[in-house]
Amino acid sequence: MSLTNRILIAMVAGILFGSLLDLILGSSGISAGFHNIIQTYVVDGVLELVGRVFIASLKLLVVPLVLVSLICGSSSLGDSARMGPIAGKTMVFYLVTTAIAISTALLVAVLVGPGTHVSLPGSAEFEVAAPPPLIDVLADIVPSNPVEAMAEGNMLQIIVFALLFGYAISHAGEAGRRVADFFRDLEEVVMRMVAILMELAPYGVFALLASLFSDMGFSAILDLGAYFLTVLVVLIFHAAVVYSFLLKSLTGLSPRIMMQKMRSVWAFAFSTASSGATLPITLRTVERRLGVHNSVAGFTVPLGATINMDGTAIMQGVATVFIAQVYGVDLSLTAYLTVILTATLASIGTAAVPGVGLITLAMVLDQAGLPVEGIAMIIGVDRLLDMVRTAVNVTGDATVAVIVGKSENHLDERIYLNPKADMEEHSRGD
Repeated sequence: MSLTNRILIAMVAGILFGSLLDLILGSSGISAGFHNIIQTYVVDGVLELVGRVFIASLKLLVVPLVLVSLICGSSSLGDSARMGPIAGKTMVFYLVTTAIAISTALLVAVLVGPGTHVSLPGSAEFEVAAPPPLIDVLADIVPSNPVEAMAEGNMLQIIVFALLFGYAISHAGEAGRRVADFFRDLEEVVMRMVAILMELAPYGVFALLASLFSDMGFSAILDLGAYFLTVLVVLIFHAAVVYSFLLKSLTGLSPRIMMQKMRSVWAFAFSTASSGATLPITLRTVERRLGVHNSVAGFTVPLGATINMDGTAIMQGVATVFIAQVYGVDLSLTAYLTVILTATLASIGTAAVPGVGLITLAMVLDQAGLPVEGIAMIIGVDRLLDMVRTAVNVTGDATVAVIVGKSENHLDERIYLNPKADMEEHSRGD
């Protein structure tokens, strides 16, 4: 059985097993001793341990993979004057897709009206950390201590340092070539670590989903069904229709092939709910299965994992309309345009801030004149939606990488068009 199918089976089994545990733990017919055994040794014991070790293993590879991959990519581009255009195209595509995402979300939410029949809760309290000033965000992009940036996992600072280091390598003559060869060999070793981890992925995916659904089950979805389904439908539409349209119209390539090759990445994204934790798998798939050369993929994918928040933008759009309808506030056209602009720019401005989705949502609500306390109403289902929107985000990262790679002639179409292209079978182009 292929690895992708094993991961998908683990996903389904984890959801079913977790839901079964939720029913058992919530049943009044079981003894307190049996309840404690399941909760302590199964949910808080085995499942928690396996899930935490799996997440830690993914995060272990993020910093070295981003650093080494970006250094290799920028060193191969440093003397070709294409780094600027690649960066420009990548940023434009990420901003445009984010603007499309939130515009679609606002339109669908207004038509559906998910908050029209929801009663206002008696006490909804929510506090969110204030976003940092824009000038601090821009200044902090440049690292004063690259070692500290790597220790803290500050992706934007790591990206800047790796780009500068790779550019310097390409202009350092013979010494630079020796260093570049070292980093290319090191990258192969890191990729081998990713391959080893992927073989263990089904167990981690099963544990994460079983633990989550044993805690919350499906009851939270039923309480906010209209909101949940509205966000879910827009997320699926954006991933299946918008990305496919952009890919087909700008490259002429079949979106179906890309979607088939992204299944294992979706499983990782869904189970971890983190674009950063999924980054090693996304980058490996984009390079080895979709055929995007490292010089492009090494820049677009890590940057996308940091600033591409189409899924989050969709949640913000629907949540804004939902909260406005619950509180009985009529939003003007100016307010809707403000929401679109704020959410699009905030996807970059708060990229490195923990809990970025809720922080940017608080900013959007504040700009629209809506109570931030309304966020408390949607937290119950946000964890499940976060899993889906992470899968949407990584799909956007891969789509932009393919589009930019095709425009720069850094896409191996033989690999892309081969539906059975395996990650072990192809080396990346230079």
